[in-house]
Amino acid sequence: MYAVIKTGGKQYRVAADDVITIEKIAGEAGSKVEFAEVLMIGGDKPKFGSPLVSGAKVVGEFVEATRGPKVISFKKRRRKNSRRKRGHRQDLVTVRIKSIVGA
Repeated sequence: MYAVIKTGGKQYRVAADDVITIEKIAGEAGSKVEFAEVLMIGGDKPKFGSPLVSGAKVVGEFVEATRGPKVISFKKRRRKNSRRKRGHRQDLVTVRIKSIVGA
C-alpha cells in the first residue's frame, strides 16, 4: 500500500518504511509526525480524494533536521558594473514513514 501526501507545497509518494526528505516542519528528533493531507491511497482498490481522502492520514517519525546544499543565485548585467550574489540553504527534515491509515 502506498499514499500520495502533500506537504511543503510538494507532493510525495510514500509507503511504509520509506525515508523521505521534506521541507522543515516543527518537531524534534524521535517525535511523531502526522500528515493529514492525503491526496490518494493506492493498492488493490485505490482511493482518490477530491482533493483530500477523508479520514486518511500518514504517520511518520521525525529522524533528523538537516540543511540542503548551498544554492548560489548570481545575476550580472554586463558592461554595467552590476552584480548580485546571494546564497541560500533550505532547512530540511528527514522523516521515516511508519504507517498509512486509510478510511
